[in-house]
Amino acid sequence: MGVFGAMITAVSGLQAQSYALENISGNIANSQTTGFKRVDTGFLDLVTDAPRNQSVAGSTLSFSRATNTVQGDVQTTGIPTNIALNGQGYFVVGERTGTNGDTPVFSNNQFYTRRGDFALDKNGYLVNGSGYYLRGATIDPQTGTTVTASTDLIKIPSSQLSARQTSEVLYSGNLPSLPQTNYQKTNGGATSELIQPSTYTTDPVATGTVIASDDDTFLNQSLAAGSMTIYNDIGAPVNVQMRWAKVSDPAYTTSNPAFGSTEATWQLFYQSNSTATGSAVQWTRLGTNFTFASSGQMTSPTTVNSNVTVDGVTVTGVDFTFPTLTQFSDANGQITNSSVTQNGYSAGELLSVAVGADGRISGTYSNGQVAPLAQIAVVQFQADDALKRREGGAFEQTLESGQPTLGLGGATLVGGSLEASNTDIADEFSKMIVTQQAYSANTRVISTAQQMLQDTINIIR
Repeated sequence: MGVFGAMITAVSGLQAQSYALENISGNIANSQTTGFKRVDTGFLDLVTDAPRNQSVAGSTLSFSRATNTVQGDVQTTGIPTNIALNGQGYFVVGERTGTNGDTPVFSNNQFYTRRGDFALDKNGYLVNGSGYYLRGATIDPQTGTTVTASTDLIKIPSSQLSARQTSEVLYSGNLPSLPQTNYQKTNGGATSELIQPSTYTTDPVATGTVIASDDDTFLNQSLAAGSMTIYNDIGAPVNVQMRWAKVSDPAYTTSNPAFGSTEATWQLFYQSNSTATGSAVQWTRLGTNFTFASSGQMTSPTTVNSNVTVDGVTVTGVDFTFPTLTQFSDANGQITNSSVTQNGYSAGELLSVAVGADGRISGTYSNGQVAPLAQIAVVQFQADDALKRREGGAFEQTLESGQPTLGLGGATLVGGSLEASNTDIADEFSKMIVTQQAYSANTRVISTAQQMLQDTINIIR
């Protein structure tokens, strides 16, 4: 190779180390860039075709080594639309190409990123700090059905969540086998825990109603069953007050023969007219009789379908279901473990959004409801490091990377967090020192080769 070969080799070394320093400087500059993946430098030796015993070390080339599979630290930000990917994978994002009035126009190209500092823009799109727009499936919050393809641009609806009429009520609890009503506490004795039809102007057991003039008597002979708010077809709230009254028991064969004596029987009433007076109906029975076996288990019914009218407001077709209604002994003679839930709600405004570990974006509304809004698209690649880098922490698919596969692939999403750069400052400074020394050594080779050439020229003189 000779002196000239040594100079050429040293020049290739200078170029390679300059390239390495450029990568190091870029890594250090992006040490605080969200989702940044550092670029390491590799070196390749070039040798001439020569006999084995005359081969030389040769020159060098430098190349980049991607670190896409090396995750940065997950840091909490407290911003609900920030998303960190914990594990392998990439967000699917789109790029805006222009605007049509106030509406952005997007290209059909898909890009991939780990940068999750997304925020809602005025149009409801989620855009990150580099200007890339998040893709995924948009979900109708009213029905819970997916309304777009799995990798369309996500647009969070700003419209109200429409009101929903109550169609189902779930009631659970334990009715005491010996209800200690005010009447029972005062009178005691046989049948005192039962409702006493003879003390009413209008028999509530037979008619299924309690008139206003009998209200005090009814309150003394029944137990409070709790209250609930249900909603009609326009979302208007209806407050329902309920009371249980025991009407028969096997222990008293003459208590109410019309209901038999083999099972305990209860009736559930609700206040249908809170302002009723005189002979106007104030309480109305819900459905039919509730019967309990000697074991304390309810034998019928499991569901009651009824129209509920309170103070002139009617909610139609409500299914009252009693999944765990029992009649066990209770020391205090009161209803325990009472739980009432229903599926209706009024209209509500979107207050905030949150991201689940499975990539589901949910919205919290002013009516207390939480509804799904979108499903974030996350993809996996067979060869992550073969992706082509773009500005802004994005990547493009290449032939070497393979096709993207939709799915988390074992990764999870962390809402309110970001993935930091995977650059290690201390490690980069160490690389920089080594690179500087290698660069200086190559310049020394060139100086030495130059001196040797000068000595050769001096021979001729």
